[in-house]
Amino acid sequence: MSEANVGGRLAALEARLGRLEQLLAAINDKLDGAAPNLDETRRGIQAWVTEYVSLRLQQLVPETCGHPEREAETIIAEGPVLPGTRIRCTEEVIHRLGRIPIPFVRQMVTQKVAETARAESVGLVDVPFFERAATF
Repeated sequence: MSEANVGGRLAALEARLGRLEQLLAAINDKLDGAAPNLDETRRGIQAWVTEYVSLRLQQLVPETCGHPEREAETIIAEGPVLPGTRIRCTEEVIHRLGRIPIPFVRQMVTQKVAETARAESVGLVDVPFFERAATF
């Protein structure tokens, strides 16, 4: 090999190494900028789960059920309670809770509704209150 040939090949090799170095620097910059923010990721996952559970509840629990209307005083006096609590509710609320097929989701919804009822001092959980309180 001649000296000119070696010099040309060396220059080409240095040019390739320079481009490789630039590509690696660009990849490194992208990876540094793409580092996830944990709080933002957590909020995103919570929002997604809340939206998903809300959507599923709307699909599983119909707007109206075929229960006869009764007087509110009778319901309060003899009505059922939310499972695992002492909070009174209507039969329709029990029916809607029973339509949630996943037990741990049913329990989460019951706890959320019970906590909201205690916080707002609600004596009887009816369907409108249940729908408002069951959303996360």
